[in-house]
Amino acid sequence: MKKIIVSKNEAGQKLFKLLVKYMDAAPQSFFHKMLRKKNITLNGKRADGSEVLKETDEVCLFLSEDTIKGFQSEKKDKTTAVEEKTGKEPKEFSDIRIVYEDEDVLVLNKPVGVLSQKAAPEDYSLNEWVISYLLRSGALKESDLQTFRPGVCNRLDRNTSGLITAGKSMEGLQTLSGLFKERTIHKEYVCIVAGRVKTGSRIKGYLVKDERTNKVIVSATKQTEEGAVIETEYVPVVSNENYTLLKVRLITGKTHQIRAHLASVGHPLLGDGKYGNKSINGKMLKEFGLKYQLLHALQLSFPEKMTGCQALSGQCLVAPVPELFCRIAKSLNVYDACLAKGK
Repeated sequence: MKKIIVSKNEAGQKLFKLLVKYMDAAPQSFFHKMLRKKNITLNGKRADGSEVLKETDEVCLFLSEDTIKGFQSEKKDKTTAVEEKTGKEPKEFSDIRIVYEDEDVLVLNKPVGVLSQKAAPEDYSLNEWVISYLLRSGALKESDLQTFRPGVCNRLDRNTSGLITAGKSMEGLQTLSGLFKERTIHKEYVCIVAGRVKTGSRIKGYLVKDERTNKVIVSATKQTEEGAVIETEYVPVVSNENYTLLKVRLITGKTHQIRAHLASVGHPLLGDGKYGNKSINGKMLKEFGLKYQLLHALQLSFPEKMTGCQALSGQCLVAPVPELFCRIAKSLNVYDACLAKGK
């Protein structure tokens, strides 16, 4: 018999979900059968799996050790194939900086080149970095990973830098995910675009993603049933005849939204290989070695009153802008003091 005492990070989820995490190689029919036969109980009573767990609840598995182990797949969480081969994490991960941390939440400044989440099984992403960091710091034990997995709660493109949030606890994961879903977190980006933008605007459109090319198409009117509504707000900070430094706020948050939406109105981001101007990008590559879009998630502002993760209530977090971004802005005469925020 195996007894599981529900911890803080396991509370708040349904019993069935915890069982699936604990024995992740078992078919769902197995859990239904074991619950029905009272081979799995909650607080000494029959359960059907729909019960929401509370801290200190007692889950008993009247199963042999061999049965339990047979339904637990082997996972490597401290390291990845990349770390095992090199003895260290990929170089770009050494530039990750912690902007904010408490017992529930981790907010990071993601460098260019780092994946938010895995795109392929062999990838090393920010999710793996977060787990590794929490294991190294002692905030997480390897045994915790059987039923709880910390992770990132918002995404940035691989070559977009800036603020990313991660939940360290179940409360952190649920609170942050809810805030992003409800769009109550104010997200502000900075970017450098081609052309002069004289006035701010709030633009709307429809976005369709081509999974084959991993590229999106933006139109002013709805072309297909799959088209998702997007809304982007921007304000010029500094501009000249050729370039503009913009502050951008996402009203919605879709794949490549800022990059594709601004390109669709004639102001592509510098360095953007998917949606940018080839001639300008060639010039940026030659003069500055720029190989990616100049887009940075600068600031996150949290609601004044939050029911969970209350330490974040009313906070405004800022991520320093990469050095190359600042150097290019100065050279193009579109630098502003906002780019030095957080330094």
